Amino acid sequence: MTQQKGFKIIGISTKTSNQNGEASSDIGALWGQFISENLLEKIPNQLNSEIVCVYTDYESNYTGKYNCIIGMKVSSLDDIPEGMTGREFPGGNFHSFLAKGSLPEAIVETWQDIWDQDETLNRSYTYDYEVYDYRSRLGEESEVDIYIAKK
Repeated sequence: MTQQKGFKIIGISTKTSNQNGEASSDIGALWGQFISENLLEKIPNQLNSEIVCVYTDYESNYTGKYNCIIGMKVSSLDDIPEGMTGREFPGGNFHSFLAKGSLPEAIVETWQDIWDQDETLNRSYTYDYEVYDYRSRLGEESEVDIYIAKK
């Protein structure tokens, strides 16, 4: 378990669920939009070069609907570009997981492990997030940190 600081994020979002491959399709399309529209360059007040993918506003648990936001941590929410979302998330206690291998397969496999442990993780379902730093661009050796909020 790790204590994580709160953060602000600006990015793009979609509502989805893990039913019938919906998330795979919706989140894949969101990543496509993030990359094709070069949003990395358009988000103001970035704190670093990490891309963050946040899962929040859970209806229930991992079987219900939720929002996915892909964006960057920022120092301020004063200047949110049109068509983007700005949110602030409080700090808290998180379980950390490491997805290792080719993306997005390693992410999918790690989430499957997380769902399999759902009963024992004591998840709060406030928000969970993934951090894509330089290690996420290493092909078959890629690594992505996944943080799951605890009660």
